[in-house]
Amino acid sequence: MSALPWHRRYTWRAGGAALATLVLTLATACGEPPGQESDAEGESAGLADDPRFVWAVTGADRHIHEDVARLWNEKNPDQQVEIFFLAPTADEQRQAMFQDLQAQAGEFDVLGLDVIWTGEFADFGYIESLEDMRGDIEDVSLPGAIDSAQWQQELYALPYSSNGAFLYYRTDLIDEPPTTWDELYETGMAAAEEEGISPFVGQGDQYEGFVVTYLEMFWSAGGELFDESQENSTFLEGDAAQTALDFMIEGQENGFFAEGFDSMVEDDARALFQSGEAVYMRNWPYAVPLLEGEEDEESAVAGDFAVAPLPSFTGEGGTSALGGLNNAVSSLSENKELASEFVLWAATDPEAQAVLADNSLPPTMVDAYEDAEDPNFEMLGDILAQAQARPPVPGYNSLSLEIQDNLHPAFLGQEDPQTALQAVDTAAGNALEGE
Repeated sequence: MSALPWHRRYTWRAGGAALATLVLTLATACGEPPGQESDAEGESAGLADDPRFVWAVTGADRHIHEDVARLWNEKNPDQQVEIFFLAPTADEQRQAMFQDLQAQAGEFDVLGLDVIWTGEFADFGYIESLEDMRGDIEDVSLPGAIDSAQWQQELYALPYSSNGAFLYYRTDLIDEPPTTWDELYETGMAAAEEEGISPFVGQGDQYEGFVVTYLEMFWSAGGELFDESQENSTFLEGDAAQTALDFMIEGQENGFFAEGFDSMVEDDARALFQSGEAVYMRNWPYAVPLLEGEEDEESAVAGDFAVAPLPSFTGEGGTSALGGLNNAVSSLSENKELASEFVLWAATDPEAQAVLADNSLPPTMVDAYEDAEDPNFEMLGDILAQAQARPPVPGYNSLSLEIQDNLHPAFLGQEDPQTALQAVDTAAGNALEGE
């Protein structure tokens, strides 16, 4: 399963001055959040009188992508791009692009891909290798974003937008943010007991958000899903898989996770934390302005919370899962050279990447985070520099489902943990073959 486009956007203001920086465009849940509806019909943006190529991209954050395209068209009046906006939901985006490619229609030249789709599209031969552009982005783009754009160490897309997670904590209850999961557990339990609230909220429902929650703990315990060449599963090598699952099982049994955590998605967690009913929260940057009480939001924690990187099991730095979009060149494009130029430009042009940052989409250029006026935006840059991409292998969708179907019941005490972990290891091996 692939990730959702973020469904709301807010401007992050720092120090009383308007500073549009981060927020909502992430991918975390399979399908839409409960209660969300979307228009499945795609449409052209109508930006070019004489378009030379077409960029298919999510209809979420529409005006941002339009601004990027307008900037290209201003700089390249004889080589204009037209945008075809796909549905906002990830599953519908993927389906529309697959239909175009399988039918050999070739309507799209540039494909805006969720970061977990690279291996699948590459394995089908649907996108062109961009390996010759590696030198252009290696010192420019975030390392995790580059990882998400390659399959079997070959580059098939170029980074465009990104995202990472924060640990939110109550500054009126916690003096310093924890650096280990054990410290988070202990301080969360103590503060929660004293205040009569929950220690921790986050994404615990049986969907892609749970996969991300587990993988962040797994990675922070030193685990890797695959070897460097992406040829073999390494899920059960070492004790990371067991460590992460044990922590979650014990936390569930002992009341560390809030009541209802096993059915929480992003906004459920945000609402509980915002009402003052939790000590800690794992969530994406979109929650910051809401918790501060902007956009006419009521917040019981305004002025009493801060953000930090996620912890690890060793205290040496946690790892966030990486969200975002990459751009690839369709194998059916009749304008591959021009499409490749656009993909590279969108990844490396400071003005293009500034459009993202100025409109609340985290960019993938490392330089965009340097000398940031907003300390939270600067922190996000540090988090993204260490963030890890969910493996863009051909069968990631099936692997995600197996993690949900096995580890979620094990987390709730409904399935044997060892059986569940073994099933995920088998699924990881199958995912390399696209199964």
